Amino acid sequence: QVQLVESGGGLVQAGGSLRLSCAASGRTFSSYNMGWFRQAPGKEREFVAAIRWSGSRTSYADSVKGRFTISRDNAKNTVSLQMNSLKPEDTAVYYCAASGFWYSISAADYNYWGLGTQVTVSS
Repeated sequence: QVQLVESGGGLVQAGGSLRLSCAASGRTFSSYNMGWFRQAPGKEREFVAAIRWSGSRTSYADSVKGRFTISRDNAKNTVSLQMNSLKPEDTAVYYCAASGFWYSISAADYNYWGLGTQVTVSS
């Protein structure tokens, strides 16, 4: 099993940047594919970014491509999401998730979830 704890959320003006981090417990973190998802009030949870267990492959939602970067450090059991050029529509609770098998952009394929961190972008 793996436990996930997100940090780094906050309030930022449009055009600003934030860096989210997700700390994972467990000795097998390096074997998990990792993803970031977000959920805005009244909306479905949506995919943001994913990274393969080795870091060799990444995927992004079209809405964040070119602005967000996902990365991981298997030695430190962390995965990060660098968010630049933030927009008000990026406002949401951001969740870190781990998949023990699939490299996927679907939330249904992720086994473990953090509690989320709030990101608010003001206009």
